[in-house]
Amino acid sequence: MSDTTRIDKWLWAARFFKTRSLATHAVELGRVQQNGQRVKPAHNVKAGDLIEVQQGEQQWQIRVLRILDMRGPAAVAQTMYQETPDSLAKRTQAAEDRKYFREPAAAMQGRPTKRDRRQIDLARG
Repeated sequence: MSDTTRIDKWLWAARFFKTRSLATHAVELGRVQQNGQRVKPAHNVKAGDLIEVQQGEQQWQIRVLRILDMRGPAAVAQTMYQETPDSLAKRTQAAEDRKYFREPAAAMQGRPTKRDRRQIDLARG
């Protein structure tokens, strides 16, 4: 166990991303920030760093506790970081909001088919 590792490798080991290449891609797109700064995939992470991860609708703000560069079980991955209370509250509130409100356009997959259009016309009258 070393005291630093690449940020993309750490995100993969902490199970924020399914593959290391997905982690690398997210870092390159600026969806991951370390200590408030945009970083490159090869940037080193050390214990105590504050990392912000955005993945789809999910946003985490976490403090690095341990450095492991090998992916292990989920129970081990959860000991590598601690989510900030503010981040946890925001994610809980967002989950509650999604529970009661669904964006109508989220279920749509492109243009309506002929059958969908007929059902829409019937519903309108």
